[in-house]
Amino acid sequence: MSGSRSSRRDSGMFRSLRHRNYRLYFTGSILSNTGTWMQRIAQDWLVLELTGQDAIALGTVTFLQFVPTLFLGMYGGVLADRLQKRSVLRVTQFVVAISAAVLGVLILGDVVALWHVYAMALLLGCANAIEAPSRTSFASELVPTEDVVNAVGLNSSSFNAARLIGPAISGVLIGWIGIGPVFLINAASSLWIIVLLTMIDTSKLYDTHQASREPGQIRAALRYVRSRADLMVMIGLATAVSLFGLNLQVMIPLISTHVFHRGAAEYGLLASALALGTLSGALLAARRSTQPRLRFLITTALLFGLAEVAIAWIGNYWVFALLLIPTGIVSLAFLVSANATVQLSVDSSTRGRVMALYFMALMGAGAFGSPLVGWMTDMWGIQYAFMISGLLTAASAVLAAWLLARREGGLQVELSRTSPRLQVRIGSERMIPYRREPMEEVT
Repeated sequence: MSGSRSSRRDSGMFRSLRHRNYRLYFTGSILSNTGTWMQRIAQDWLVLELTGQDAIALGTVTFLQFVPTLFLGMYGGVLADRLQKRSVLRVTQFVVAISAAVLGVLILGDVVALWHVYAMALLLGCANAIEAPSRTSFASELVPTEDVVNAVGLNSSSFNAARLIGPAISGVLIGWIGIGPVFLINAASSLWIIVLLTMIDTSKLYDTHQASREPGQIRAALRYVRSRADLMVMIGLATAVSLFGLNLQVMIPLISTHVFHRGAAEYGLLASALALGTLSGALLAARRSTQPRLRFLITTALLFGLAEVAIAWIGNYWVFALLLIPTGIVSLAFLVSANATVQLSVDSSTRGRVMALYFMALMGAGAFGSPLVGWMTDMWGIQYAFMISGLLTAASAVLAAWLLARREGGLQVELSRTSPRLQVRIGSERMIPYRREPMEEVT
């Protein structure tokens, strides 16, 4: 009986929380991420107020927040491999707190201008670019290897739990006390996670091998990724999905204002509906005890693109909000699986740099995707922009399947009079019918 209870506990959705270090990090992440999402909603609304609902300005501020990843991401990866990740996170969170506090004070002083928002978005983007490789690969040091997939899923769950409640709280607070205090709340949440990071016991970290300082470490990481066809397919697909599909933070406020003609509270509700879906997707991904296969990544990317196409022309506010939930589920199922797969596919001495390259592709593409959505909205309207984004996301998944078929030995399609009547395989990977096959356990 005790063995059965232990097995259930070891395979549970929240098994990583058994580890004290991870509990500290997880608790801090929820609070910090809630503040981050509150600020994101407030920032978007501030830009719309300052510019008279200018879609290009909204895309520009998002661009400035993500583009530093293209220039600083690999240096962040080098720091993640050379230094204690906890130390990197404490410094970058302090910068996040400063940027939020500055904007909060400017707003409360009624002297804020659009260029202030642009400047602080750029500073925040620089901090996030340095932080991302350490933040994403830190999970593998907080838990043993068999719990890494679960820890990555729970990290995304905390992010999306915050994404669920943060926009709703922000929408209410904007109407109640104004935009400025929301930025100050985020500054306080960043300071709190610094405290919790300081409480982590470094003697109980796992897999903490640090790379020595050597010339050419960035080039070595690039050569390594180029030599791995599976990593190239995963990173390429993540780039395309981010460029075309993951710009919902730009599209949803435009849908809310341009199509449904709603205010801040209703915009916050749409963002929360999407977050409910992404939280559900992250929790479902956290149940996995094995490394996801490429077919799962391709399938979820395809479903995400088709979901965007399906809801682009929904004219009813409440139906649109409801359908954002399954859209969020498939988007996060893809992101969590891609993150865990890349992280588990490399050893600890290069993990920071490889994760940096992954996030450079993911966030850098998102940076260029945001003004692209703004341009398409100005040209054809937000609903056409939404539909085209979904079509391009789905096409990217099909292209990834074709590249995978070439790598794995081709596409095989079998028709039969007996069940299953249709079978589709890419090499040894069975795509249709989609049933879980035995997978190699994470070791």
